Amino acid sequence: MSSAPTAFVAALRDELAGVLGLLPDERRQVVAGREFWVGHLHGQEVVVTLSGIGKVAAATTAALLTDRFRARRIVFTGVAGGLGPGVRVGDVVLARSLLQHDMDASPLFPRHEVPGYDRSRFETDGHLADALEQACMRMLGTLPQRLDTAAVVAYGLHAPRLHQGLLVSGDRFVATTAESQALQNELPEALAVEMEGAAFAQVCHDFGVPLAVVRTISDRADDDAHVDFPRFLNDVASRYSAAIIEELLK
Repeated sequence: MSSAPTAFVAALRDELAGVLGLLPDERRQVVAGREFWVGHLHGQEVVVTLSGIGKVAAATTAALLTDRFRARRIVFTGVAGGLGPGVRVGDVVLARSLLQHDMDASPLFPRHEVPGYDRSRFETDGHLADALEQACMRMLGTLPQRLDTAAVVAYGLHAPRLHQGLLVSGDRFVATTAESQALQNELPEALAVEMEGAAFAQVCHDFGVPLAVVRTISDRADDDAHVDFPRFLNDVASRYSAAIIEELLK
């Protein structure tokens, strides 16, 4: 590429379907079994890809984006399960820091601390997160125009909110009340849980690449989580992601 692009990433294709639909001139490349779509959006060079699910797949993708595609900044989007009080389905969580909730090298290191880094939390880039915050607020301010009425009613998306703070990642899909409550007790600051963000944060720290992570809440990561996940991705999460990214690049 002639200049360093902005990279947009999600774990699942349906989470990025809306974004891919915006690209007018994408060129598909395959590297390490992964598809990368290189093109332009609002006059800016971009590369869009799927990380795959889990921290190892995410770390490989992050390394490729930084080393092979020379991404100048990375935005990770998609869905997450809500943990924090008041974090509801349809809300948006913007990570200011990320932590691996299943990292445990104790007693050699404190629980959650990443060996060799002397830390458990990796901060997102302040400037990029600030810009993404404004993009999220603009998106939420025009939300009724972006979703079908049926989706608004089905998921109760009448007044979605933006939350900012700690996002936690792990190689386990949290979908029971017992698991969710255990995480809340152990990490009371955690707003939401997913499976890739903290791996991206560690790799971006290593390469010195700015990272921001924004997630749409699809469920409460408990026994009452709704079961029509594909519909939520198509009707809500993908549209959120596309709208946020458009607002960011504008």
